[in-house]
Amino acid sequence: MLNWLRHLLPSQRPAPSPTVFQALHLIKARYDAAATTEENRRHWQHADDLSANAAHSPEVRRLLRIRCRYEIANNSYAKGLVLTLAHDTVGTGPRLQLLSNHAVANHHVEIEFGRWAKEIRLAERLRTLRMARAADGETFALLTHNPALPTPVQLDLRLVEADQVTTPDLSLDALTAVDGIVFDVDGNPVEYHVLRQHPGDLYGGLNGRYDRVPAAAVIHYFRGDRPGQARGIPDITPALPLFAHLRRYTLAVITAAEIAALPGGVLYTDAPANGEAESVEPMDLIELERGMLMTMPGGWKMSQLQAQFPTTTYAEFKREILGEIGRCLLVPVNVLTGDSSRHNYASGRLDHQTYFKSIRVEQAHLEVVVMDRILQAWFDEARRIPGYLPEPVRRNTLARAGGWGIPWWPHAWMWDGMAHVDPLKEANAQAVRLTSFTTTLADEYARMGLDWETQLRQRAKELELMLALGLAQSGDRSPESGVEDEDIDTEEEETVPNAA
Repeated sequence: MLNWLRHLLPSQRPAPSPTVFQALHLIKARYDAAATTEENRRHWQHADDLSANAAHSPEVRRLLRIRCRYEIANNSYAKGLVLTLAHDTVGTGPRLQLLSNHAVANHHVEIEFGRWAKEIRLAERLRTLRMARAADGETFALLTHNPALPTPVQLDLRLVEADQVTTPDLSLDALTAVDGIVFDVDGNPVEYHVLRQHPGDLYGGLNGRYDRVPAAAVIHYFRGDRPGQARGIPDITPALPLFAHLRRYTLAVITAAEIAALPGGVLYTDAPANGEAESVEPMDLIELERGMLMTMPGGWKMSQLQAQFPTTTYAEFKREILGEIGRCLLVPVNVLTGDSSRHNYASGRLDHQTYFKSIRVEQAHLEVVVMDRILQAWFDEARRIPGYLPEPVRRNTLARAGGWGIPWWPHAWMWDGMAHVDPLKEANAQAVRLTSFTTTLADEYARMGLDWETQLRQRAKELELMLALGLAQSGDRSPESGVEDEDIDTEEEETVPNAA
């Protein structure tokens, strides 16, 4: 029996000494950030390992939306921040520029698309989209048909708030669906569920009826911060507690200033209880008039409240809080406050570089997610109108499965340029870039949000009119080069521009 047990139990031989490779695997690394101590336990108590869609549950998104909307509606800095983002990103709206070799066709399509965009107030709706993304985290636009439009293309854009895109009867069995959106097995959106009435309307939340809108007719504009994220949260979410701190601090400073300025105080007596002092009702309030003398009840004295508050640090605290608020949106503090008095020229320009880059990134996002989709839908309807589009455009516009047109046409979107603080320095730098062949006229005009072909045609008309009116000599060249015609050979001028 004992021999049988000895075969089952491990032998008591000494363990061999570990090799260098084995010793390395015995070492355990330690990260302070991964350790839970009494000091950081409360700070990390709300950290979780939820997925993006689980963390952004319908209730969480609803709470963030209503709180962000409340703060933006009641805080001038929050409202100004959202408006600044919308105005700087969208501006007066993007302009379509076709880049094919058919100049006449390009010009015709650009004019017609611009006329249609003006009729539906596209720029205004794009600004609303950007503001809604900052406040709600996302917004939706439905591509609809509007027969009331005076343009041949009657495509319209109907904006829908995030509250209205939801699925009231979403079951746990719908594994490929997120609240309001149904996906296929490859992760592509198939349809959106849009409530017929906003849940915040008077009778909006009673019936819960919704329409199933195909994904081809819906534009979903949001920023995905995590892989697999299907719905967005407000851009200003990290700054919400900071806005609350700023408002509370401001009210505290105002209260301290009022206490110091007004004759507010308390009544007290040195007499013992039931002594000779006249009886006064406890916690009673006495109205005081500014600049008037007062008499106290017998045996009572008045002591004014002292405003012992560091009001001198209010400006510094406010600026630090606003800088932290703007950081989550890549907005410098001088843009957020609208005050650059504490910046010199170099620091102001340096702070704006990061901000302008973030604006260009947002514009590129808008182009892919919103503008290209709108252009596809516009082309699809325009090509169905006999004789509306030039023939080169019709040949290069193909139909995709589902009925949407893909414009196989090189194009770009022209946004408003960012104004320079010192136009003279910018003009000199532009001249150096052009003469050193490190840029092109197309790039320089694009920085100003202008179409280089349109501007050159306009410049040619102006020069021709100036010559006709005798305002310029026939040998003058354009002001950009400053070189006489006879100084450059004609053939060389065509191949090497601005060669002096």
